[in-house]
Amino acid sequence: MTTLTYVPKTAAAETSARFRDLLASEWLKLWSLRSLRWAAGLGVLVVIGANANAALADYTNWPHYSPQIKEQFFPSWPYESSFTDISAMLMMLFTGCIGAVAAVGEYSTGMVRTSYAAVPARRSLMAAKMTVLTALMLVFGLVATLGSFWASQAIESGRGVGLSLTEPGILPGMLACAVLAPVCALVGLSLGVLIRHSATATGSVIGLLLLVPLFFTENRYWSAVFKHAMPHDAWRRLHTVDFHGSLPYPTTDAGAWLVLAIWPLVAVVLALVVVDRRDL
Repeated sequence: MTTLTYVPKTAAAETSARFRDLLASEWLKLWSLRSLRWAAGLGVLVVIGANANAALADYTNWPHYSPQIKEQFFPSWPYESSFTDISAMLMMLFTGCIGAVAAVGEYSTGMVRTSYAAVPARRSLMAAKMTVLTALMLVFGLVATLGSFWASQAIESGRGVGLSLTEPGILPGMLACAVLAPVCALVGLSLGVLIRHSATATGSVIGLLLLVPLFFTENRYWSAVFKHAMPHDAWRRLHTVDFHGSLPYPTTDAGAWLVLAIWPLVAVVLALVVVDRRDL
């Protein structure tokens, strides 16, 4: 006599959902957000435009520079104008808000209930979302960084002071520019999962990533410690030539890379814990 075994629907759904299927579904959900597509495309253009404008200013002002300035110009100025401080803040703004919208958008539409009903393994679903967002924002960072470098150096080459990516020390700094995008996006996603309100989440992204560092100075020890622990300062340390050379409490390249690694790690852990414990 054959014995029938009853398998609950939730268990069947959970075991049948392969991670690659979750990746595909999260890609469709993220890319179907029109605001995300517009923000990503516009963000790349704005970042490249800001850096090209800085290089154009150097090109225009070059005949008026003194011999001393021209002597000190290469290579630090062309390199730093390839990705300026303003463009870094713009990238942080765009990618952080994109991460927040990627999380909040699903809650605001109610799609999150359908997603969790189909896949009760919330952590797996969130891990897939974070993986897709990280890949997408890494592409964002690479396109914005390389586009900015090529555009700015093409302009600077008109004055004979252009740089190449093969110059010593160029690649690590440009890699830090590209990595800044997924780092801030994951922070934004974590805030979106925690807050679940679009305006408040995006405002929190702006406050945490862009405004909080303004309250700290590098002339006092503990203030410098907190400032060096922010993503923006870590990026500046890796990208700017001799940024901390004359400061009383300098940081190191290794410390800056550690900061850029810890922020997304904490964001991922926080999102996975919150999404599994909070009600919809």
